[in-house]
Amino acid sequence: MSATLYQQIQQFYDASSGLWEQIWGEHMHHGYYGPDGTQKKDRRQAQIDLIEELLNWAGVEVAENILDVGCGIGGSSLYLAEKFHARATGITLSPVQAARATERAIAANLNDRSQFLVANAQAMPFADNSFDLVWSLESGEHMPDKAKFMQECYRVLKPGGTLIMVTWCHRPIDQSPLTADEQKHLQDIYRVYCLPYVISLPEYEALALQLPLRNLRTADWSTAVAPFWNFVIDSAFTPQAFVGLLLSGWSTIQGALSLGLMSRGYQSGLIKFGLLCGRK
Repeated sequence: MSATLYQQIQQFYDASSGLWEQIWGEHMHHGYYGPDGTQKKDRRQAQIDLIEELLNWAGVEVAENILDVGCGIGGSSLYLAEKFHARATGITLSPVQAARATERAIAANLNDRSQFLVANAQAMPFADNSFDLVWSLESGEHMPDKAKFMQECYRVLKPGGTLIMVTWCHRPIDQSPLTADEQKHLQDIYRVYCLPYVISLPEYEALALQLPLRNLRTADWSTAVAPFWNFVIDSAFTPQAFVGLLLSGWSTIQGALSLGLMSRGYQSGLIKFGLLCGRK
């Protein structure tokens, strides 16, 4: 199952990343629209603001060697490398993304302290205790073994280093299990966006406690980021995007046609934007 899933993820991002960059730019993640989700701002600025708000929330003020797990085309990696004057390494399953991230690093004169590799986040090609910041922004939802993924992030983290993980979750289920309708909604999202499954934020917290991460914190920023999907929907149905979608293939078209799944998931409370940070 994992091999097939990895191939699907690779093909999805190989096909769609160029169009996303053309329409949205280098950051392939949610934007931040204030704690109550009502701030009006440029969509790219909202994405940069999310990075800054995450760093502030996690208390990260310095970093020397950064790992970006699920790096896309290097948006976060290069931003963090420049901000902290640090070395950054990004991993992705998509050769197209890794190549484009490398091109962007060269253009930004950051290629001497950045590298982008095609690698499996559940079996990373790095030594123990290699990075003082492990950054995973919206990649955990793709992982078929959440525990193994978090163990790998912990393994490559230096003692005293910080893990920041942000991922799609479903609502907590301690009070009531997922309904049949909610399960169907999630299955539709899994199919479109090549996800094996998602779990709740309390379940991630339980995994993190087993590592064990110190100074563990979690937060739900669903309200702050939910407007993002409406902006994506609006941008998907412009002439420029329409032509790009036709050229990108069926998986990208299907993803665009299904954007409302995420928007409705946030509105109903089913989808959660979960944050977790801690130190080794």
